[in-house]
Amino acid sequence: MKKAMPIGIEDFQELRGRYYFVDKTDFIRQLIDQHSKVTLLTRPRRFGKTLTMNMLKYFFAIDKEKESRHLFDGLAIERAGQKYMQERGQYPVVFVTLKDTSALNWESMQEYFRLYISSLFLRYRYLEQSPTVPVEMKQQFQDIIARKASSSDISYALALLLTMLRQHHGKKVILLIDEYDAPIQQAWENDFYKECISFMKQMLGSVLKGNENLEFAVMTGVLRVAKESIFSDLNNLDVCSVLSTRYDDVIGFTPDEVKKMAEDLGIENRLPEIKQWYDGYRFGQAEIYNPWSVINFFRNGEFGDYWVNTSANGILHVLLEHADAERIEALQDLLAGGTISVTLNERVIYEDIGRDKSALYTLLLTTGYLTAESVSRTRRNRYVLRIPNDEIRDVYATEILNHLAHGIDTDTFDDLFDYLFHGDHVRFARQLQKILTGMASTFDTANKESFYHGFMLGLTALLQGSSYAVESNRESGYGRFDLAIFPKDTQKAGVIMEFKAAASEDELQTKAEEALAQIEDRAYDTEFKKRGLAEVWKYGMAFCGKKIYVAVPKKSD
Repeated sequence: MKKAMPIGIEDFQELRGRYYFVDKTDFIRQLIDQHSKVTLLTRPRRFGKTLTMNMLKYFFAIDKEKESRHLFDGLAIERAGQKYMQERGQYPVVFVTLKDTSALNWESMQEYFRLYISSLFLRYRYLEQSPTVPVEMKQQFQDIIARKASSSDISYALALLLTMLRQHHGKKVILLIDEYDAPIQQAWENDFYKECISFMKQMLGSVLKGNENLEFAVMTGVLRVAKESIFSDLNNLDVCSVLSTRYDDVIGFTPDEVKKMAEDLGIENRLPEIKQWYDGYRFGQAEIYNPWSVINFFRNGEFGDYWVNTSANGILHVLLEHADAERIEALQDLLAGGTISVTLNERVIYEDIGRDKSALYTLLLTTGYLTAESVSRTRRNRYVLRIPNDEIRDVYATEILNHLAHGIDTDTFDDLFDYLFHGDHVRFARQLQKILTGMASTFDTANKESFYHGFMLGLTALLQGSSYAVESNRESGYGRFDLAIFPKDTQKAGVIMEFKAAASEDELQTKAEEALAQIEDRAYDTEFKKRGLAEVWKYGMAFCGKKIYVAVPKKSD
């Protein structure tokens, strides 16, 4: 009998009992062999970090010893030998997950932490009866449960809990913190960044730095937040990012794992499509599939944008808000399946994202919107990046269109292209005018270069993955055309556009006709002929603010 796909299952015991299971327990062996005092494992959201941490809890936790007695039977960690299995159920473990943090202001965030820490402490109420825990600590413990503790007390609560656990059990504590930076991202998006950073520095510093009660800690997140000194004092921190080779295949599915799943489900013939849609990530030296999207596909039997529909796309919004001509051209290349070469800096802060290209692309990489194809052999921290797969390419297109125009529905764009590819320049101009009127202020029409590049980017996004290729600023004939659309089917008509900026609305028609004449005089249709395209629609276009005029060749008698 086929087991169900584990959509949203984050409890390791529940997963083992009822759902299809991919064995990632070799990570436990690797941790036992070579764990650092504090390990930070950064991966995109929805890649299985919480489940991985839950697996560690079930293996190491002293209070899960009975439950886990047969939980790891037949798995990689048991096959590794008794040396590793004797570590099962031997430590007090504290598991903290911050992935569900949600707050619009600092006051709400403080209340969230107060409630969450109180709930966490409730799991350890047996410590109130421990003869080895001092009375003063028990009182602090009770105040936290009763939600009487101050914000400062809450920031030191984890350190208090580890102290009490060691005093009770006589053993050092393993600390697991899942999605540690989720509150920081919330704070960045809602303008209480500095307050949150200060709190997180106190909370993490007090429990991780020089803590004699700590056996080791594993944290997960998306980004290493560095400059704010959250981690600057931690000499024992081992950061394993998407660029690191250590632990590179422990989160996400490898090609062999996806192949085995497809074979078990009898759909190995779909592997090429699965690869195109959900593969393409490169963590360290490992090729990785998006696990969330893969298991959703196996459950539903249909391809779709599963992962992107679970995430806020704030980082893409920032990219588009700061979309100068250079970045838009880079996005065009990426959408067309190309690459960009950038210098990355993993020691970034959110505040750098708008002004620092390195910070922006680093965050796009760590959040899963780009992946590293290769690293420069001559320059340190220089990487070649690309969009990993069709699913992520879809989200770029969606966000670009949402950002370009407000209140413009999909039918408006579909109609625009129907008119464009059928040579109906009157209706095309009318429809384009409608879109331009709703164009977002980011691509300010006063900044002509950015506006035109933004317009081209929108066209690229719309046609990506279709039967057309969009190219700009390419040599053809006796010059370089502004924009050309080449159909892959040579029986269809191509499109060539030349843009001109008019100083006033009175100049629109003259400038559009100049643009059309340039297409003809410089033989821009040469490239179309080379590709075997007999029919080409030619459009000379002039813009003034958000007004447009389109000129086309006159029909011969």
